[in-house]
Amino acid sequence: MPVALPFLTPTAGRPATGPRTRVFCFPHAGGSPRAFLRWQSSLGDDIEVAAFCPPGRDQRHREPRAASVAELAAGAAEAVRAAADGPFVFFGHSLGALVAFETARLLRGHPQPHHLIASGCAAPSLLPTRRVVETARLEGRAFTEAVGFFGGLPPEVVDDEEIAELLLPALRADFRMVAGYRYLPGAPLDIPVTLVNGRDDPHVDGAALRPWAREAVRPPQTHWVDGGHFHFDPDPTGVTTVLRSVTSGTGDADGERWEHVEVI
Repeated sequence: MPVALPFLTPTAGRPATGPRTRVFCFPHAGGSPRAFLRWQSSLGDDIEVAAFCPPGRDQRHREPRAASVAELAAGAAEAVRAAADGPFVFFGHSLGALVAFETARLLRGHPQPHHLIASGCAAPSLLPTRRVVETARLEGRAFTEAVGFFGGLPPEVVDDEEIAELLLPALRADFRMVAGYRYLPGAPLDIPVTLVNGRDDPHVDGAALRPWAREAVRPPQTHWVDGGHFHFDPDPTGVTTVLRSVTSGTGDADGERWEHVEVI
């Protein structure tokens, strides 16, 4: 059986000259990669969104789910090597930021992303958090209520056990995958890192972000935007502004020009 393509794009059929920069987006736990495709209209013609679809999800629903973050990152790295035909950056939210980070580690050298944007994610060395580990152990209604702490679940899902049990298996599997993550120290990334976080995020605060400084040669830039853990829903302006800023320099021959726009 042929394996479905791991990346979704809203621009199928674009000429080969295509966009100047591709943004590989990695979804959060239980998230649909298709949600990223709506950002394309805000990013212009010089940027193309390419959303990573994990195995077991969406058009890859017949494939077995990845058993670990390491396995998911290895698959993503292989897919990026096959798809990268020009400059690209990584964006990931929550679990997606962790997967993007581990994928970037695997892509040291060529090709490697020109920038890593991590959203709503504590420093990898602090993961998994106690709350995630405790939530991953829960079942049924207790799990649904615990996940509600992070936000992002429609009230009808939280309130209806039958709907929850139908829609939440992927989310539960992702939480258990994060709970099983084991951070391994490594050489810092030699690429710029930008952190984007909601001011009202109950799960990620400034203290949780500080150890990110050990993961990159250059100090990460931090952007605080309005909103909670899912600060980009329904308005992704805070994120798309950062994406336009960091991708504006990826076409330079020396790869060293990076513009910065503070989103406050």
